[in-house]
Amino acid sequence: MELRPVEGQLPLTEQCQHYDDLDDVPSHLQKYWHQRYSIFYFYDYDIRLTDDAWFGVTPEPVALQIAKDIASHTTSTPRKGTIIDLFAGAGGNTIAFALSEKWDRVIGIERDASTLACAQHNAAVYGVADAITWVHADSLDFLSRLKAYHHAGGKGKKGRGGKRLGELDPSLQVDPSETVLFASPPWGGVSYRDQDVFDLSTMEPYSLGALHEACRPMEHALFLPRTSDLRQIAELVPEGAGKVEAVQYCVEGASKGLVAYMPAVTE
Repeated sequence: MELRPVEGQLPLTEQCQHYDDLDDVPSHLQKYWHQRYSIFYFYDYDIRLTDDAWFGVTPEPVALQIAKDIASHTTSTPRKGTIIDLFAGAGGNTIAFALSEKWDRVIGIERDASTLACAQHNAAVYGVADAITWVHADSLDFLSRLKAYHHAGGKGKKGRGGKRLGELDPSLQVDPSETVLFASPPWGGVSYRDQDVFDLSTMEPYSLGALHEACRPMEHALFLPRTSDLRQIAELVPEGAGKVEAVQYCVEGASKGLVAYMPAVTE
């Protein structure tokens, strides 16, 4: 099956909630609801999230700073004109990338239809709906297809009977050498908070190694727990292949996570 961009706005489902009153908010989400304006400044303008999406949204000040920083980290030649948010969620980072106006293309990938509907809706609230290409897919499947397409010389990979595998819609056939990936994956629950140094091999459903392997050889930035084991990050890049930078992002003095800026590594 050919992987295509989403056409139009996906319908908002009953999972796409906007909570106005604390009494309506599930108890396990109330902590996050109290922080709603730091998550989305325009929350009152009918921002929608699924209950699961509350846990993964990057606070807006952090998302905006990451969008600024990731553009400054990608100054190599050829110019990187495309950024792909591999785990778009409810749209926090994807919207920030579009607002930065630093990219020719902003692509957001999300595999849950209700969450993607929220992201599209929220992008419209922020006035950047037309600046983002949305894809309803598994991000690692997308990357596999993209790499297969380019490894086959831009023709796709052939399977049995000559049928092409890993096909992508022409609008998604981006040049990996001109593309930056951003990944804010699930961390596997809140257990990382209890560890002084978080073992990134235990992230679920995608470990650090699996994510890096899926993203390489493209330049990529990984949003990870603040207590991540920096040695595990450094070990991914061979000596002399480039510099890894790890930046802690804070709101009101409290770290919300770190971003590891990874160079393009082919070997």
